[in-house]
Amino acid sequence: MELIVIALGGNAICKRNEQLSVENQYRNIDATTQLIAKLAGKYRLVIVHGNGPQVGLLALQNAAYPKVPAYPLDILVAETQGMLGYMIGRSLQQHENVKNVVTLLTQVEVDKNDPSFKDPTKYVGPVYQPEEEQALKQQYGWQFKKDGQYLRRVVPSPKPKNILEIDTIKKLLTDDAIVICNGGGGVPVIKDNHGYKGVEAVIDKDHSAAQLAIQLKADHLMILTDADAVYENWGTPQQTALHKVNTERLKPLAVDDGAIGPKVKSVIEFVEETGNKAYIGTLTDIEALMAGSKGTIVSKN
Repeated sequence: MELIVIALGGNAICKRNEQLSVENQYRNIDATTQLIAKLAGKYRLVIVHGNGPQVGLLALQNAAYPKVPAYPLDILVAETQGMLGYMIGRSLQQHENVKNVVTLLTQVEVDKNDPSFKDPTKYVGPVYQPEEEQALKQQYGWQFKKDGQYLRRVVPSPKPKNILEIDTIKKLLTDDAIVICNGGGGVPVIKDNHGYKGVEAVIDKDHSAAQLAIQLKADHLMILTDADAVYENWGTPQQTALHKVNTERLKPLAVDDGAIGPKVKSVIEFVEETGNKAYIGTLTDIEALMAGSKGTIVSKN
């Protein structure tokens, strides 16, 4: 069977400005897995999920108990991999056609000299009002950037170089397991004289999914978000949805805008490296994306 790597956007787990309660997250996850389960048995599946709101919440909870030094981001990413992987896996297993689901704690190697360590861009945690910025900076020492009309904390987001557990993922796929891995982009680690050690960062889950799909030689990379397609001239009267395009057509949109740009970069990287197809669209269109009738379908030529 063909292999699909699916990257789930944050709205698959928690809607924007929605309380990060377990109940809310399970409601969204159950709706998500109901759609993903339709592909089970027809394709081999690997699922990558985001963790921005969850890792940000854990950081806030850490900061609220000053008697213990705050845990570093790599530890928080590992925590969210376990939490969200468990929730997604348990939800998937409720479907009769899903036989075996495994959540794998995944480490992803990054470069210690990656420029993002000097210029953080990755959003984590909840949104804040602009007038809250100074108080939050004084209280936590965090950096913030605009996210639409709001502010969010930003942290380093280095480019993924290598998935350390890639051989284990391949073995699980040969056993017909649906594999949940690279959660939150993977636990960021760098190599030193003693092996690997964690670093203060959160890897972009779309870049991580693309790197994973390349190393797995996946047949398809599917990036699911809250936009039904990639648009040219977005937000203007001339905006146009791109349906079936090659990578050259998309390259002008591959910018570090914190929105669709990283997703575009990720699909371009995968398609040009493998020659296989990638898709950007909404979760509710998952079957139509594979059929080529909705979303943005990206090919090499």
